[in-house]
Order: sequence, then structure tokens, then C-alpha cells
Amino acid sequence: MKKGILLICCCLTVFTTYSQKRNYLLYTDDNINRLQSQIKTNGVVKNSWEQQLKKAEEFVDKSKLKASDCQVLGLAYRMTGDEKYAKVIKKILFDYISKDTWEGKELLSRTPSWTGNLTTSHNNFFLSIGFDSAYNYLTKKERKEIAEGLVRVGIQPILDNWLSPETNFHTFDTMGHNWWSACVYMAGFSSLAIRNEIPEAKKWTSEIAQTATEFVNYSGSVLQKKPSTFDRDGGFYESINYASYGISQYLLFRYAFEQVLPKEKQVELPILDKIGDFFIQTSYFSNEGKPMSVNFGDSFIYKTGNACVMLLWQLGYKKDDYAWYIHQTYQGDDHEGLQIETPNGLALFPKLPNLKESYTPNFPTSHLYKDMGWATLRNSWDKDATMLAIKSGFTWNHTHADAGSYILFHKGKNLIIDSGNSSYGNPLYTQYYCQSEAHNVVMFDGEGQNRKDPYFGVNTPGSLQNLVEGKDFKYILANASGPYSQILARNYRNFIWVGDVILVIDDLLAHKPGKFEWLLHYNGISKRNGLDISIKEDNAEILVRSLYPETFPTGGLPHDFPEQMRLEEKQGYEDHHPENRQPYWSVSHFEETQRTKFVSAIILKSEENKEDLPIIKKFAGKNFLGVSITQNGETTEVYFNLLADGRLKHRNSVINMNGWETDAYLTVLKFKEGADKTNIRNIKELFVGHGSYMRRNGKVLMHALSKYTALIEDFNTNPNVVFEGQKHVNMKIYSPNKKTIKINNQTKKGIYDSRHQLLNIRL
Repeated sequence: MKKGILLICCCLTVFTTYSQKRNYLLYTDDNINRLQSQIKTNGVVKNSWEQQLKKAEEFVDKSKLKASDCQVLGLAYRMTGDEKYAKVIKKILFDYISKDTWEGKELLSRTPSWTGNLTTSHNNFFLSIGFDSAYNYLTKKERKEIAEGLVRVGIQPILDNWLSPETNFHTFDTMGHNWWSACVYMAGFSSLAIRNEIPEAKKWTSEIAQTATEFVNYSGSVLQKKPSTFDRDGGFYESINYASYGISQYLLFRYAFEQVLPKEKQVELPILDKIGDFFIQTSYFSNEGKPMSVNFGDSFIYKTGNACVMLLWQLGYKKDDYAWYIHQTYQGDDHEGLQIETPNGLALFPKLPNLKESYTPNFPTSHLYKDMGWATLRNSWDKDATMLAIKSGFTWNHTHADAGSYILFHKGKNLIIDSGNSSYGNPLYTQYYCQSEAHNVVMFDGEGQNRKDPYFGVNTPGSLQNLVEGKDFKYILANASGPYSQILARNYRNFIWVGDVILVIDDLLAHKPGKFEWLLHYNGISKRNGLDISIKEDNAEILVRSLYPETFPTGGLPHDFPEQMRLEEKQGYEDHHPENRQPYWSVSHFEETQRTKFVSAIILKSEENKEDLPIIKKFAGKNFLGVSITQNGETTEVYFNLLADGRLKHRNSVINMNGWETDAYLTVLKFKEGADKTNIRNIKELFVGHGSYMRRNGKVLMHALSKYTALIEDFNTNPNVVFEGQKHVNMKIYSPNKKTIKINNQTKKGIYDSRHQLLNIRL
């Protein structure tokens, strides 16, 4: 009989233990067990955990606590089981659900009243972690009371404002795209926490989960001048800062959903396979200092996508590139991230594969986000490499009036900079940081984009196109004509990167004569040395040289050389520190004109070339400008066909430039230094930018009936073609002895014309 009673008691004990088992949102049993194991073997994790526990101890004796403190306290309780932490969580929960609203007067006073916004979103997240972590400490009655309070103050206002067909008044882009994700998916996160207490919670969770497909595929609004949520390659236009925030809010919900309801299938979102790549492509890594990122718009230079990539990893997107990125970005205490010095980052820190110290991402060194108008070009994935980032896309909501702007990282430093931003309440945010003069753009008579664009949106966005990359050559075109259309008819900026020189070629046409001004924002120390502007920070240095319309004077006073370029120091404001002034350069020409070309060279100095810098020379002829660059035993000639700048209509821009016959806008030819440049057999590399043919002495080098942008490397030996143009093109390419050719990494076989040494290829 005693054995029977003992068996029943054991079964009841097992049943009671099983019935109390909970599927947690973030601090799951698996995550807690992994963290406890990591503490024993990983010094960084151990130190971080000790800091979190120390904070939790301080919170126990603190009288006034915030909702966000539930994260530290929740992790401490789950790790130790000490009820003193759960007791404090309970106090915070009851304090917050006793309020009528979590929003401020300004938003509540709008018509209709905005009752469920970012403050509500944040509190939903923090308090749900607290409720979830302390769940087994709370009584059934307390759980019910807290859950009902979370619905009343946290979940229902968001459902009413954002989702309910009977009451909602927001849409995917009301306050920009990150608000939807933050508000709606944190309401879903909170609904998951109270699923046992509120019968409707699971229904809300399911409905919220289903919105993700529509959210990520939102295509924008022509009438409201709002862009799509995502670029086709995973980019998020609102800046790295808001990409990290907005996307992570959805991923936190998706991760919690997977932990709580593992048997329920979630919506398939192919874009998730590309989002992590976006954060890697827009990051810059140095041997010293923290990782940096492309800080266009309302971002921070040290902001990363750590939270998103960490969550993607936890959701099963386990790529070596992501493991590498997490290794680079896991340290820190970004309150919106999942870095190791935060409770959530600590709990979610995964066990990563051991990669070689020399590992670098398996990506091309350049990438164009065509839908949103961003591009990054770098000379390698090594740390302290050189990276050029360009933006020519949308202006609205966290994106600035910066069409055609660019920034440059070199030798571990951000030398050519974006001016950044300030707090939104500071008048300078609107008056300076969002405006064109805070960026590396061309101004006309002191004007840039319409000053109202950052609020109302640009009517015709800029664009980036024709990214062409070879082994030692890169090209991309920025079209900023649309955003500047009130003052400029043409605003095209071409970037040609050859070796240690980046040419910036601006093709400009105004509606009337006036003064064009070329702006250059920088970090470090900058001064003019003869023909060059030096920008130097520690051991990193670049030179910026104006070539056209003129150079700087080689000496003497500017007054004595009125025909040369003028350099003026102006004063802006420091990134995130509007109380501090920040100097920048303005380069201009004395002549007021309606049409001009700025051609400038950025020379990348290094230990390897500092005693043997590239030799840059100007040359010109009838209707063309030329630049010659000699470096590393090679000479590159760049031709700019002025007849192709839009001045001709109903006629093609045919020209003969030093014997090269073409209609191309830009032509680049590379030769061995000292070689006979009139002999096509000496061509090492040929680039045709927006042209249909290239000939010399009757010999066809490239030909098609439509215009294209293309690069041919190893021109006379083993031609490799990078082609950007329309589909269905019949291309003829000079090929003295090859009947196959590689085009865009695919081997193509064509019809060989031995008489003219041409290979006919159908693209």
C-alpha cells in the first residue's frame, strides 16, 4: 500500500513539474543552460554576467525603477532562482499597469489620439520579459491581473491604432517604416507572454504574425512620396540605425513565437536571407577601434546590425559570414542591440564556429542596392582597407537631402564624412544636419535640394546605376538630377576608382548661370598643400586634388590667380554635438556659368606608395577632357566626351579623342607604362561608359547597336567582360585569338569573324 501511495506521489510530482514548465520568450531553458556553460569557459561572457548580476543587486535596493530594468532582473532570476529579483519585477509590473497610459501629452492630444506608440512598444517589450521571467513566482491571480493590465495599457492601444479594422488609422509608413515594426510586433511579443491568461492573445499573435508578408513587401506610395520598405537585396532605406531597430523588433517577435509555439509554422520571408548581408556590406572594420558603418541619414558611425544578425543566427540562418560578423560586433552595450554587455545579448549569445583569424566575408568587394540608391565599394575585405560609400536615393524620414553624397573610409579611419545628426528637438537638426550643405554634394548659388524634402519627401528620387567592378577598377554613376531639379537640369556624379586614385566626375547643368560649389566634409586635420587638400587622421591620409575646371594655384595669393579654383573654409556642426562647430571645405570657380564639369581626384596614401604617389596629369582636346594616371608600372587614360553630356539631341555624340573613335560618355584605357598608346595590341584594359562602339584606325574594339557600360580586362590575352546594358544585345568584341569569352562570370561562345578579329556574342 505504501509503495502505491509513493508511486502516486511521484507521479503527481512529475506531473506538477511538467505542468509548470514554461516555454519562455528569450530567457529559454536552452539559452540559460548555454549561458551557464559559457560563463565557465569564456572570460568575456563571465565578466558581462557579473556586471549584469551586480546591476540586479543594485536594483533590489532601488526605490524607483524603470520598465527596462525588467531585463536585468529577469535574467538574474532565471539564472539564479533567487526570488528577491522576481519580487522587484512584480513591483515594476504592478506599478506600470496602474497607469492609464504610457504615452505623453503631445501624442495623446492629436486627433485621433495616438495612444499606442513607441513608448508603449518599448514598455510592452520590457514588461513582457519581466512577466515571462517571473512567471512561476507570480500567483495565478497576479498573473491574470498583470496580463489584463498589459492588455489595457500596452496591447489594446496598439491594436486600436494600428491593426483593428474598426479603429486603426496608421499604415505601414505613417511614421516611417520602423514604427510599424516596433509597435505592432512588440504588441505581438507581449501577446505571446500572456497567452495563458488572455484567451484572445493567441489570436492576436497569429494575426500579427501574418502581417509580416505585407510589411516586408510594402511597395511605397507615389502620391505620398514614400519608398518601399526593403530593397530587393535586403537593404532598409531609413539608415543603418533604423534598419537595425525596425528589423530587430520583428525578429525578436519571430524568435519568441518560435520558442513559445514551436509547432506553428511562420510565414516564409525570402528577404530574411539577405538582411544580414546588408549589414555586413555596409560595415567597415579596422584593426584598432570599434566597427563602423555607413552613417547616411539618422544613424551613428558605430551603429551595427548586431541585433539582427544575432537573431537571424538564432532563427537558423547560420552562415560563416554571420558568425564572422557577430565576432566583430558582439562587444558593447548598445541599448537597442544585442551586444554582450546587455542582458538580452548575453542570453542570446550563440555558440559560434571557430573561424580562421584570416577569415573574411565571402562577398564581392562592391554592392549596389539599386532600389534604395546605396552602394559600397572597397578594395578588399581586410581590416583597414579602403571603402567608398555612395548614396543617391530617397529623402524623407530619417534620410537627408544628400543625393549624390559619399563618404570614405581609409586605413581604419572615416576621413570623408557625413555630418551626421543631432537630437530631433534641436533646431539644427532641421536647419543643418538634414540639409544638403551638411553633405559632400555640389551646391548652386548656395542652394541644394529643396529644404522641405526631408519632411515632405523628394518628388523624384536620385538613383545609382551601372556598377562595374574589375580586379583593379570600379565604376558607378550617381544620378542626383531629380532631387535638384528645381535648380539643376543635370546633376550626374561619376566615380572611377583605379588603383590608388578615385576620380569624382561631376556633370552639371543649371537652369541659369550661377556659382557651382563642391563641398568636402572631413575628419581629422585638413589643409591645402599646393595643388592638394590633405586630410589626415593619425596614420591615415588622403589627398584631394581639383583637376577641372581648374586646379588650385601652385603658389602665391588667390587674388593673383582669379582664374584658378578657390578654397574656402566653412563652419558646420559636429555629428551628435551641435554645440561644437566642425569645419568643412568649399571648392569653387570664380566664373558664373550655366554648365560646368568638376573633375577631382582622391589619392589614397599608404605606407607602400607614400614615396611614389600616382602621377596625375591633365590633357584635353576639342570637346573632351582627359586625365592620365600613372602608378604601379601602368598608365590609365580617362576621356570625358563633352558631346555626350546632353547638349546634343537627335544626333549621336560621335567624337575622335586622340585617335579613339567613339560615342561613349566615358572611356578608360589602361596600358603598361611607357607603351605605345596608339597600338591597340598594347591595351591592357578598356572601359566604355554609356557608349555603343569603340574603334581605332578602322579596327573595331567593341560594338553594339544600343549603348552599354562595360569593362574588358586582359584585353589582348584572356578577355574578361563585365557588362551592364539592355537585354538581347548583339555584341562584337575584339578578340585576336579567342572564340570564347567570359562575360559577367559566364563563358560565352560566339561566332568568330577571323577577318576582322571579332567575336560576335548574343547577350
